[in-house]
Amino acid sequence: MSGHARAAALAGMLAWSCVPAIDAAVQRIEVQALFKDQAVLTIDGKRRSVRAGQTTAEGVRLISANSREAVVEIDGKQRTLALGTRIGGAFPTPREQQVLVPADVNGMYLANGAINGVGMQFMLDTGATLVSINESTAARVGLDYRGLGTPGRSITAAGVVRIWRLRLARVRIGEVELHDVDAAVHEGEFPPVALLGNSFLSRVEMTRAAGAVLLRRQF
Repeated sequence: MSGHARAAALAGMLAWSCVPAIDAAVQRIEVQALFKDQAVLTIDGKRRSVRAGQTTAEGVRLISANSREAVVEIDGKQRTLALGTRIGGAFPTPREQQVLVPADVNGMYLANGAINGVGMQFMLDTGATLVSINESTAARVGLDYRGLGTPGRSITAAGVVRIWRLRLARVRIGEVELHDVDAAVHEGEFPPVALLGNSFLSRVEMTRAAGAVLLRRQF
């Protein structure tokens, strides 16, 4: 190697060694506000307003956001965060919630779960727009659906019935739990079993195989 080449190589090595190392590890994230395709995050004490597709200086990328939750990515890992969520320490690996629901002899998918912590049985129903329960179930859960719900009507197998639309704080089936789930309380005793409709099912991964349905959620 010539003297000029060695000098150039040495200069390059010295220049490289002078570049400060970037520590991309995020120690803490807090969700301050959520909007459609935008989130306000506090990352290691710094407030960041991020739009979907953008990456902050700390390396946190916003995948998507709505009024309920944001999906962020860091170091190639994704996590769904609700409003007010705080992450402390190193960015955690996503954890799964899942439940396997086998079909019964009639081909129905029934599983135990809960609404706002009150246990009940659900039937998976992809034909139902909302999680749907009858008045007796709503009373057992303690829902003030007539006072807080929005009245309306729905066409069901029992005909046109009066309903009240509202949002449930928590809906769980097996190990899978979601927050702020749109639902309907039906006047009378229909449906006889709580229906797990698409307001819940559209927010989880659903796989059908071998006479069963697997529901999976990463967060």
